[in-house]
Amino acid sequence: MTLANRHLQPIGAQLRHEGEADGYPLFHLIQIGRGTARRPHNLIFATLGKPDIHFTSALDNDIEVAERADQVLVYDRPVGKDGLLWHDLLSWWQETRNIADPAEANQTLFGRMKASLPRESPGQHNLFWLYHNIHKDNLSQIPALLPEIWVHWDPKTVRERGARALQNLRMDFLMLLLGNRRVVLEVDGKQHYTRSGGTEPDSAKYAAGLYAHRLWPVVGGDAG
Repeated sequence: MTLANRHLQPIGAQLRHEGEADGYPLFHLIQIGRGTARRPHNLIFATLGKPDIHFTSALDNDIEVAERADQVLVYDRPVGKDGLLWHDLLSWWQETRNIADPAEANQTLFGRMKASLPRESPGQHNLFWLYHNIHKDNLSQIPALLPEIWVHWDPKTVRERGARALQNLRMDFLMLLLGNRRVVLEVDGKQHYTRSGGTEPDSAKYAAGLYAHRLWPVVGGDAG
């Protein structure tokens, strides 16, 4: 059982001994670590604006970007047990964009992701550049640093729902690691933790932002 659980742990499962029946041990397969074993169905990242999205199959959580598809990138391939590495992302980019030259694909993917970073956030630009510069010699073997992740999509407008329609829609950066773990990186300006962008800290505002980032960064995927 110990050996089996060693292999089941990365997918958030575990065998437990629950008793005996007719002289034989009974085992149950259970889920552990609520939310950590679920994989996203559609990773929407490098967003330049709010896309127009609808379900093509609600049962399968398949989505389609109906309008402004050029403003988002959608990684719709399975994420393996090693997480989402740069070479996985690069392979997807090459195949979907028909780019034969790996160097060209690497440059254009980096440029497209960099273009999604907000101009008013130099901290995000610095972090993105530093991460890729530090790991430039072994970039293909490290987790992809995904910028501007779409956390959820609200089809209603601000006029219909109010300010909540645009609240906590995106996170700054995401990495998917070994064993289906994730790392969220937020480069927060003062607007995230002060009242009205001033200098007075607002703990409730900051806590609300942290809670929102517990959600799976997908549209049409499983919620953790």
